[in-house]
Amino acid sequence: MNVSADENSGGGSVEYIQHHLTNMSIGEGFWTLNLDTLIVSWVLGALIIFAGVRVGRNLEVGVPGGFQNFVEMILEFVGTQVKDSFGGRDNGVIAPLALTILVWVWLMNFMDMIPVDLIPSALHVVGVEYFKVVPTTDLNTTMAMALFVFLLTIYYNIKVKGFMGYIKTFLFHPFGKFLIPFNIIMTAIEELAKLLSLGLRLFGNMFAGELVFLLIALLTLGASISAALFFWFPLQIALDLAWTLFHILVITLQAFIFMVLTIVYLGMAHIEEGEH
Repeated sequence: MNVSADENSGGGSVEYIQHHLTNMSIGEGFWTLNLDTLIVSWVLGALIIFAGVRVGRNLEVGVPGGFQNFVEMILEFVGTQVKDSFGGRDNGVIAPLALTILVWVWLMNFMDMIPVDLIPSALHVVGVEYFKVVPTTDLNTTMAMALFVFLLTIYYNIKVKGFMGYIKTFLFHPFGKFLIPFNIIMTAIEELAKLLSLGLRLFGNMFAGELVFLLIALLTLGASISAALFFWFPLQIALDLAWTLFHILVITLQAFIFMVLTIVYLGMAHIEEGEH
C-alpha cells in the first residue's frame, strides 16, 4: 500500500480517501457514466468469456487438467444450488445465470485485493486523475444487477402464474381477501426489499472493505524516514495482510450470497399459484 508523492503533497487523509472513492466519469446528473466501473466490468466479463471458450475448446474426457477440474467443480456446485431450489423446474436459464453472477461478482470483488494505490498511481502518470478499480464499490453496479434480477422475478412470476395470478399475490397475500389494501402495501414492501437488500448488501460490504484498506494505507501517509516509521510501517504490513486474508473470505461470501439469493428469488417466482 504505497502512497504516491502527488497524493502525499495533496495534504490530508480526507483528500486521500475522497480521491480514491471518486469515479472517473463523464456526463452530469442522471446521465453520468462511471467509465472506470464500465471498463473494469467489461474486461472481467471478457475474461470470463475467454476462459469459458478456452475450456470448451480443450475439454478432456479421460483425465482433465487442473483448470478444467476447477471449472467442473464450480459448475457442479452451482448446479447443486439450483437443483435444491428448483428441483426439476429449471428452465435451462437459471444455472448459467447463477454461474455468471457467481464468477463475475467474485472477480469484481477480487479487484479489492489489488493495492489501493497501484492502478490509480500508474494511470496518474498518463494523466488519468481518478480511477476506482472495484466495480462493486459503485452503487450503480450492484443496484443494476439487483434490478436485473428483480425484473426477471417479475417476468417469471407472470410467465408461471399468469398476469392475474401475479396480481393476486398482491391482493390476497398475506392476510387474505378482507385486507386487500394492507396486502398490497405489505407485498409491495416485500418485493422492493428483495431489490434493495440484494444491491445494498453487496455494495455496503465491498465499500466498507475498500474503506478499511484506505484507512490502513493512511498509517504511513506522508510519513518521512524517522523512528516512528519503523513502528508504523510493520504495523501497516501486518494489518494489511490480516485484512487481506479476511477479505478474501468476505468477497467470496458476498458473491455466493448474491448468487444464492438470485436463485431463491427466481425459484419463488417459479412456484405456481396454490403451491407452497
